[in-house]
Amino acid sequence: MRWNYNAYFPSIRDASLSSVLEEIVSSQKIPMDASALVFVGRDTRKSSPPLAKAVLDGVNAIAKAKATDYGVVSTPMLHYFVVCHNTNGEYGAPSEEGYYKKLAEAFQKFRGDASSNGNYSPEIFIDGANGVGADKMTALTSYLGDSLKTTVVNDGKQPGDELNAGCGADFVKVSQKSPRGLESSKGSRCASFDGDADRVMYFYNDAETGKFRMLDGDKIATLGRCTSYRKYKSSFLKVLISLVAGYLKELLSSAHIDLNLGLVQTAYANGSSTNYITQNLAVPVACVPTGVKHLHHKALDFDVGVYFEANGHGTVIFSDAAMEKIRSAARTSNSAAAQKLSHLVDVINQTVGDAISDMLLVECILHARGWSVADWVSAYTDLPNRQLKVRVADRTVITTTDAERQVVTPEGLQAKINETVKKFPSGRSFVRYGNNINFLPLLGITLASFFSTGRPARRTWSGSTQSPTLRTTQISWPMK
Repeated sequence: MRWNYNAYFPSIRDASLSSVLEEIVSSQKIPMDASALVFVGRDTRKSSPPLAKAVLDGVNAIAKAKATDYGVVSTPMLHYFVVCHNTNGEYGAPSEEGYYKKLAEAFQKFRGDASSNGNYSPEIFIDGANGVGADKMTALTSYLGDSLKTTVVNDGKQPGDELNAGCGADFVKVSQKSPRGLESSKGSRCASFDGDADRVMYFYNDAETGKFRMLDGDKIATLGRCTSYRKYKSSFLKVLISLVAGYLKELLSSAHIDLNLGLVQTAYANGSSTNYITQNLAVPVACVPTGVKHLHHKALDFDVGVYFEANGHGTVIFSDAAMEKIRSAARTSNSAAAQKLSHLVDVINQTVGDAISDMLLVECILHARGWSVADWVSAYTDLPNRQLKVRVADRTVITTTDAERQVVTPEGLQAKINETVKKFPSGRSFVRYGNNINFLPLLGITLASFFSTGRPARRTWSGSTQSPTLRTTQISWPMK
């Protein structure tokens, strides 16, 4: 049973809440006399304890309902606990310790005894966004031992620290500069989590020039191998490499496991990554509307589905048949690739995008390649791009099709976009509206409509670009 009222509840008045809940129970045919188990977790914001208590009180007020309070945990950890419980422990132990042990043990088995390899050094700086991810990463470190040395900054414990203030994955992605505390980390590999630790953004500052370089979800999805790396680099051609999709494809081939591997993206994905994946890796790419629910659902169409949004959110999903083939090959063959693939599967949190799990996945592949972060950044060159938000009077005037890449209404808007974009090679631009907020996210890739003389042009639909960006928060909890 699945439904989503996240966009509906914020508009309900308190006096109407009871009748609305009764309507949902009736329309969804929810048996109120059935047993229910609800897992509840919260983040580090000051508003979280009373909100979590309200959820717990509500659950406990229902006959035959039971709530398990996990306290302060990351969003991906809560998803992990639910799947562990619903699979009767097959996926893992539904506890913080179970989460740490599963990831750490798989990580160490994949890498073996040598923590360093080639240009790869097992040291990383973690920007915790002053959120829950900082605490959980620190806790995981004790399980990792010497296999990975981590330094956590922006842990939210210093006077004046605020969630995502001058730090975090969003800050790095949008401002395209290092977060607070890591501005002078020249040559060091760094990763920024978002506030609830379900997204990760890699970056570094060039050792010689200090120039900021970002490696977002597109780069994570496409990191991998090129046997003639220097040749391609010196000739300024795109290096034929991949990260997750490419590395998984290589392991599957080496282990002689025949599975359908595919990658899922949204319109926000940089065109350079899409071209590289389809043309050089020969991995099929599906494009879906923005939103994790669309990405995750489409990824289920493949035996091995990889999805990473450019904002750093993503994971890899293996079908039951794929899991059985991989485990069987690891048990019955002497294939090193099958063994590595089996361990890598356990490093991945398949339930949802997970900053900690995704970071460990990246570290595994960089270690296997013997790559430094500078080697990775040379994989392909992103097309120049700019994303803007414009406040409007009514966001619903914008309707789209083709996975939100084409505007249907207002009539004539898409024609204007096409007229501008066609002036530039590989140009692309689209408009869509955000959920619950009268803002239009605008994305131009390559020197398209939002570029002129090196500065973004101001675009306005029924409003001012000076309006502050609004943010919404939500509480969600899974039920069995």
